[in-house]
This record gives sequence, C-alpha cells and structure tokens, in this order.
Amino acid sequence: MTAQRTAHLVSHTHWDREWYLPYERHHVRLIQLMDDLFETLRTDPDYKSFHLDGQTIILEDYLQVRPERKEELERWIREGRIRIGPWYILQDAFLTSSEANLRNLLIGHQDARRYGAIEKVGYFPDTFGNIGQAPQIMKQAGIDNAVFGRGVKPTGFNNTVADGDYESSFSELIWEGPDGSQVLGLLFANWYSNGNEVPASPEEAKAYWDRKLADAEKYASTGQLLFMNGCDHQPVQKDLSAALRLARELYPDTAFVHSSFEEYLAALKRSLPERLSVVKGELRSQRTDGWGTLVNTASARVYLKQMNQTGQAMLEKVAEPLAAFAALLGKPYPHHLFTYAWKTLMQNHPHDSICGCSVDEVHREMIARFDKSRHVAEAIAEESKRYVAEAVDTSGFATFGADAVPFVVFNTTGWARSGAVEVELELERLYYRDGVPQAEMIRRMKSVELADRRLVNASGEAIPFEMEDLGVRFGYDLPDDKFRQPYWARKAKVTFEAASVPALGVAAYALVRSKEAAGASSSDSLLRGDRSMENDRLRVEIGDDGALRVTDKTTGRTYSDLCVYEDTGDIGNEYMYKQPNGEAGLTTKGLSATIRTVLDRPDRATIEIVHDWHVPASADERFEEEMREAVYFPDRQAGRVERTVPLTIRTRVSLGRYGKGVEIETSFTNRAKDHRVRALFPTDLSTKRHRADSIFEVAARDNEPSAEWTNPSYCHHQQAFVDVSDERGGLTIANLGLHEYEIARDGRNTIAVTLLRSVAELGDWGVFPTPEAQCLGDHAFRLEIIPHAGDGARTGAYAEAYQFQAPWTVCQTGVHPGAVASGYAPIRWEGDGVAFSSLKFSEDSGDATVRWYNLTGEASDVALDLGQGVEQAYKSDVLERVGDIVVTDAEGRCTLSIGPCEIMTIGFHKK
Repeated sequence: MTAQRTAHLVSHTHWDREWYLPYERHHVRLIQLMDDLFETLRTDPDYKSFHLDGQTIILEDYLQVRPERKEELERWIREGRIRIGPWYILQDAFLTSSEANLRNLLIGHQDARRYGAIEKVGYFPDTFGNIGQAPQIMKQAGIDNAVFGRGVKPTGFNNTVADGDYESSFSELIWEGPDGSQVLGLLFANWYSNGNEVPASPEEAKAYWDRKLADAEKYASTGQLLFMNGCDHQPVQKDLSAALRLARELYPDTAFVHSSFEEYLAALKRSLPERLSVVKGELRSQRTDGWGTLVNTASARVYLKQMNQTGQAMLEKVAEPLAAFAALLGKPYPHHLFTYAWKTLMQNHPHDSICGCSVDEVHREMIARFDKSRHVAEAIAEESKRYVAEAVDTSGFATFGADAVPFVVFNTTGWARSGAVEVELELERLYYRDGVPQAEMIRRMKSVELADRRLVNASGEAIPFEMEDLGVRFGYDLPDDKFRQPYWARKAKVTFEAASVPALGVAAYALVRSKEAAGASSSDSLLRGDRSMENDRLRVEIGDDGALRVTDKTTGRTYSDLCVYEDTGDIGNEYMYKQPNGEAGLTTKGLSATIRTVLDRPDRATIEIVHDWHVPASADERFEEEMREAVYFPDRQAGRVERTVPLTIRTRVSLGRYGKGVEIETSFTNRAKDHRVRALFPTDLSTKRHRADSIFEVAARDNEPSAEWTNPSYCHHQQAFVDVSDERGGLTIANLGLHEYEIARDGRNTIAVTLLRSVAELGDWGVFPTPEAQCLGDHAFRLEIIPHAGDGARTGAYAEAYQFQAPWTVCQTGVHPGAVASGYAPIRWEGDGVAFSSLKFSEDSGDATVRWYNLTGEASDVALDLGQGVEQAYKSDVLERVGDIVVTDAEGRCTLSIGPCEIMTIGFHKK
C-alpha cells in the first residue's frame, strides 16, 4: 500500500431499462434523473463528471422525451462531464450471439462518436458471468481494461486462504483471453455501490469512511481506491461536492477526488505492483458455493431465448450475407435498416431482459420488439434474395418448356451444405389488373394441372422430392413505382434434400413438366423397419420407451438411451434452479411410447414418438408461504404435490440422406408449474472435461465443480452446442435457443439440455410474483445429435452445429440469363479448425467485411478467394477499421495466418 491514499469517486447510475418495473416506469425515472443531473452540472462546478453506465441507449431514451435538451446534452458530453460508451446496451454476453456482442460494441462506438467523445472502458458491471474472449474483443476495440462485478473472487490483501486456490490476490488483476490477449481487470470487490450516498454530516461521514476505506484497502493492490457513487437506478447525489469537502477535512492523509474512469485508470496504472494475478478465460464464479452464479437465467422463459436465436440468425446469418451478396452485384447495402433492426433487437439484450428475470410486463413488451426486428430483417432478406436471384443464370431450364418454375437456394453459412429444403412455389398467377372476374381467376387457378411435375438441378438431373398442393392462394406485389398489385395464384410446396450447395453460395433448381426427369424410386427408403433408419454415416434405432440408439458408422461407436426426458421440481426463481430436497426426478426411461412412421422419402425419413406422461401439477402450499416471506431459495423446504397433470411429449426424429446428425423436434403442452424438463443424452465417454460453444470460442469446462461448490446443480451456458469427446469418439448436441445444459455426474457423462423451466417469481431482492414465468401452454424445441470421431472442430461436427442455427433461404425466379451461374459464391475460403462468423458491409468504410475465428488453441491458415477485381484487402478488427494491407494475387486469392483462438476480420473492396 502506498503512503498516500487517493479515493476516486466515480458518480454513476446502473440503469436497468426494465426489471422489477416495466420499461416505461423506469423510463419516467430516467428522465427525472437526467433532468437532475443537468441541473447539478449547471449549478455545481465541483461536480466534475457522471458515468452514464457505459450504454448509449440512455441518450436515445432521454431525448425521446426531452428532444429540446439535445444541445445541452451534447455540450456536457463534449466537456467530459457526462461520460458515454462504449456499448449500446449492457448485454448479457453469454445469452447473446458472438456477432450481437460485436454489433453492440460497434453501434455504441458509432453513437458515441456522433457526440464527439467516448469512454474507452470495458464496462461489464453486472453481467451474469463474463465471456472468455472479452479481453481480445476489448483489445481489438482499443480498450486495455475491463471493469466487472461478477465472476472472479479475490483473496484480499494479505489474506491467507486455506486452499490457496482463489483466482486473484487483489481486486486488480490481469485478465487473459484464450488467444493470449491481456487487459487490466478491475473487480468491484465491494460492488458498484461502495461509494453510494456519501454522508455530508461529520458523525455519519466518519463512520461511513472508516468502514468504506477499510473495505476497499482489503482488496486493493495500491493506494488508488475506487468508490462507485451510485447503484441500480440511483438518483444523482446532489450534495456530493459538500460531502467530499467534509471527507477531506476528516481524512487529511487521503485525497478525495471526484473522478472518472479515465482519471482513475491513469492513476492506477502508475502505481500498480509489478506482478498481479493472471486470471485466464471465462469468469463464471466457479470458485464459489454455486448458489449465486445466476446461471439458470439461461433457462428462464426459454421462449425468449428461442425468439432471440431466430432474430439473431435472421440478421447475421441470413439478411446480412444476402445483402452483401446483392451489394457485391451492385445493389446498395441498407446500413440504416440494419442499424434499426439491430438496435431494436438489442433493446431485448440487457441482462434483466434477455435473462428472463424481470416482471411479466417487461417480457410481454420484448415479444413485440423481437417481432419488429425480425420483420425488418425479413424485408431486407426478401429484397436482397430477389436481386441476387435475378442475377443467377436460369436460362438452361428453358429446355423443359414454358411452364418451368426455377428457384434459387441460398446457403448463407460458411461451409458447403446439404440438407432438407422447403419452398413454396407459384405455378401460375393471374392479376386483378388483367380484368378477369375474381371467380374466373380462382376457377382458372384451380384448373392448373400438377401432374408430371419433376424437380431438376441446374444440370438437368432429377432430384427426389415431395410436392404438396397448397391450392389457390391470394397474394400481392408492392412495386416501387405503382400501386399494390393483387393476384390469385396456384401454389405448391416442394420439399427435397439439397446436396453440396457451396458455402456462401447459390444453387439453382426448377420444378418442370418432364417425364424424362422422373425421380428416384420409393425403394430408396432410409427406413430399416418400423423403428430404425440409416444413411451412409448414421444408424438410428428406437426402443419401446422411445429412447434412441445412434451408431456412428465412421467410428463404429454406439450411443444409447438418447433423448430420454427428465422432469424435476423447481422451487427456485427466475435466476436460480432449486430442486426440492430429497426429490427423485422422473424420467421417460421405461415408459412405453407410441411409435409410428410419418415420413418415408428417398432423401429423408421421420419417425414420431409419443409419450403419454403425467407429472406433479405444482409445488405444494409451503412453497407459496416461502415465496411470500422471501425465504432465501436454497433454504426452502417445499416439495411437490401428489396430484398430477398430463405432459404428452411428441418427438419427431428425422434423418436425411446426406445428414451428419439426427434431427430432433420435441413439442408438448405444459400444464404443470414449478418444474423443469430436460432432454438427456448419455455419452458413456471417459473424460473429465467437455466443450461448449460460447462467444467466439469453444470453451473447455470441467465436468466436476470446484471444492467450494455446494449447489447440487452444476449448469452452464451454451450457444450453438455442447460436446463430450474422448479418444474413441465424441457426441455433439446442437440446439436452437436452448442455452442451458449440465454434464450429469451420473457415471455416463450425460449431456442434459434444459427444454423448459417453470418458475413463480423473479427472486433477488424482494417479493415479485411472475405467474407468466410458469410458461404454461404450447412449446416446441429443436436439437440435433451429431456423433463424430473425437475432434469436433476438425471433423466438421461443430460446423454442422453452426449450420443448424441458420435456415435455408429460397427464392422463386423466372427463366432468364444472368451474370452468375448456379454454384456462384462471392467469396470462397478454407481453414482447418476455423469457424465462419459473418459477411456484411461496413458503414464506416463502405467495404465488405468477412470474419472468422479459430476454434482451436493452435495456429491455422485461412485460404481466401475474394474473386477477381479486388482493389484492396486489409486486416480489420471488431470495430471494422482499416488496418494492414493484405496482398492478394490477380485472382483475388491469399493465405492468411490465424492465431490460436484468434478473431480475424478482413475488409475488402472491388473495382
């Protein structure tokens, strides 16, 4: 400790936009806070600055109601008295996608730049754990620090810890990402309210500062002590200047400074000891008792997570690459629409929102935001795909006659793709403008003949398919240059298995009238009896109780008892799961199931499994009493009632001819309360660690918790998948919007994926009933079982899981010449153990940007082909800035080195 102490007081408010009150109730309070802040800044020159919680959305929220104060707001920001950025919102990083985390940082920087100032602080005050790649993301954004409140536990200065195994000796530490990037980490060891409500009376101030200074010195490595003057929704302390003057009188040996993070960090760096603890990777409170990690927010209100996954995928995996395809062919890129869609989506990404841990009114409003953002993404995708489809040469289909119906399939993922594609086609249409009476239009459409239709690819080869007559449908065009154009059309739905559509590319097909193009015969079925199916890679067998037995034919390894369902009680809350003491969970193991074939095509087979199950209706009366009295959830003694309600689970198991995994669709109507439903996948693999998809990394995690852990549950976050592997093989379970899993300590290393968690209250600091968090009603879930040879990154299992996240895109078009052929891809790449992340255009540079990340801890290469006409290519970063030039040959090709766990962004533009 240095001889001279400096107490840095950073005034702030931690502004949860919505939480225990609905958004507009908090919004009203925000307006009052900002009005008071402006008044304080005007009248108190000693009130130096205010940290606006690191999120620029507060500026939008304020000016929405107070637009007349924009000029004054801009002045306070320019003068450094209101500190803004670097984020748009304070997100939950684990529950939002990799690209969503970067859009948040990018848009926050863009917004702050319009005001002429940005606080370069890696601000994570209340995220429920911290992602391992945060140091690399911060470094790429020009931020050399990270400030956080959760995830790591210090020992305290000169404290002796019996096991010597805590993460940090001080509240200051070096945080290192998996790629080796390091930032200065600052833990709010005494929380981000340790300097809140400073007394301005001598007696109170003495007691306050005696305690607060001692608490800070307990953990600090230097005499530069940080005190956060604020808390959740905390109003401005208007008498702070007077309180600090008093503190200086009471403690002449201590310099009390009304500070900012910029000033505090500069002083801290000058006084840091030579060696600080280095903490590596994710910060998830693993060296605690496990009751306060808030990890089960990953399964609170799962429907929100599913909607978010759909919205993110539509933006980053569909609309952005489609708009980039179109832009590379000459269409303007709609930056303004993307910013609006991303902002609307990210308004659902604050931790109390996406985590599902707010009052019911909050989450009702989120549904509308999800819909709004998705509708914009769909509109961008629709316009972009039509533009590209018009550029694809389909003239070869003219040989099949005038009634050929071409369409283009888009693979917007980063790897070549095969799989089931579904498209609705208009076989013929009549417009109202043609003057035909409506009844006659409908009659003519009904008379359109569907017989002898066949599906062919661009080479004219027949493709096995299934066609469903959708009948006569009303539709309309919205032209850019005239009034809406309604019509009637005859429609059909075509389903088939597309093969090897190139990565980030297109393939053309057509529905034609041609007997010579007849498809494969029904004898090519994938079924092997009533309860099994098989392709070249996998064999699936179904037991009497509906459990799956999957054999990986490439390794010879068989996985048994897959997709058994488990139901347990939950007397916790939206934050944390708590199973009733002594309760034995129920499973469908041994429960007789009804099994039938529902699809048998040459390219695809589906078997349906139905469990008529009954589970306890709810927790018992004691639970109601414990909630009313705010009994701390680990101490609750409630159980479940004996009365049961039906839980009929319908599971559809599908295998495609080219499938690398077994697809699972599960649905049920939830009538029970206070419970959790999981799908179980025993791996029977011998390993002490497993891997899970996280933000720009596949994180390795221990199967067993630390010695300090006392919580019987040991759940974790995932994004696209979780994987258990050993030297004999591996099993990856991919999901759509199911972010919670556990590796059960059952001797089989079972992957347990949470499908639904029904709870009755918000939890945390008071009594907040949330009946809608019981999630009663209909639910549907999608998973994929992907066996592999033991290295998911290099065998393609992880790529398959990533592709599972993104829907196919299809666009009907006409017979016409075009600038590009079927099989066109605007860029091509290869890289061992490397994952594709995004293709978009940068608003700042106007250039195309493409991003990958290394899934492994070893350096690799990316062979990149940008095509002819590249004027310039360069290394970029997470803020899409122009960096070092990348030299390409005349064909636009180059090979780039990508370091272990590196996030790599390349920008380029063509002539």
